[in-house]
Amino acid sequence: MSPEIATDSDFVFAGTENFTAAAAPQAQPAVAMDVAAQQANQLGPLAGLIGTWKGHGFNAIWRPHHPASQDRFLMLNRTDETIVFTEINGPIPNRGLANPDIDMFGVTYLQQIADATTHQGLHIEPGIWARVPHTTDPNVPETVVRMASIPHGTVILAQGNAQILQGGPPHIPDNNIFPIFFGQPPLPDFATAAGFFPELDLSIPTQFRFVGSGVNQDMVKNPNRVLQDALAASLQGTHMASRTFLHISTTHNPIQGGGGLANTIFLEQSHNPSGGNARAVQVDATFWIQTIAGTGGQPDRHQLQYTQLVMLDFNQIHWPHVTVGTLVKQ
Repeated sequence: MSPEIATDSDFVFAGTENFTAAAAPQAQPAVAMDVAAQQANQLGPLAGLIGTWKGHGFNAIWRPHHPASQDRFLMLNRTDETIVFTEINGPIPNRGLANPDIDMFGVTYLQQIADATTHQGLHIEPGIWARVPHTTDPNVPETVVRMASIPHGTVILAQGNAQILQGGPPHIPDNNIFPIFFGQPPLPDFATAAGFFPELDLSIPTQFRFVGSGVNQDMVKNPNRVLQDALAASLQGTHMASRTFLHISTTHNPIQGGGGLANTIFLEQSHNPSGGNARAVQVDATFWIQTIAGTGGQPDRHQLQYTQLVMLDFNQIHWPHVTVGTLVKQ
């Protein structure tokens, strides 16, 4: 049975038009109309998320190592993944004072990631994606927001923008997992980074690294290579008809002012003079909802790709935690 986080079928938000201080919202009668078209219009760029997605990816994380004979341990896993997105019924009211009231529309989701070989659970994440309309105070264009709860002790609110584009595959840039010393510029290349952090070089034996089945050096140098290769394979003999681009961040870029993270005290603080055990300080993620043209009379296929960076701080170093995935709508 597929995992799902969803409201009861008869639960419907009333929205700003149907709620007053004198009365609680009442369920609205069903209206005979094109429900799918209405849903797509309300959710905008998020409409394509609805459904169950399954696929594979790659997870790379530097984690603290205790006792501290060395401060870090590098985990590298091929992954199996399922995400279920479910529409939230009705407009979600937000009350304004400087700005008139707004309605948001959104979806709940549950993400599950496991090691592709051992099937051991690596990550579970319940959350909400929402579409936020343009406002004048503050003066912000329409945005999308992801609100997520991480069971290791972190909650995130990442806000950003969306684009619905026709034709052509996305450009998926290269990335890396090079740690960054506090107050220093990023390390310039793999050779320099491996000189400080030999766990990056799979040819060097170490007790401070786990390499899952199917992980290779190219993936460690550039985790987005997994997405680039999967995209090329999915487009063999066909083309991309359309795609939706979602980019969100907790760093107030590209959207100024909103978003951030909160951590449990275990992650945030410790007696170690360098700070907490593993404080999450930044999340950046890009999602591509892709429609791939069917061939030979077959229907179009729908694919979801994403790359995510979570920056963890411990022992005076920023440690990149990168997760990527390519999933197919079921």
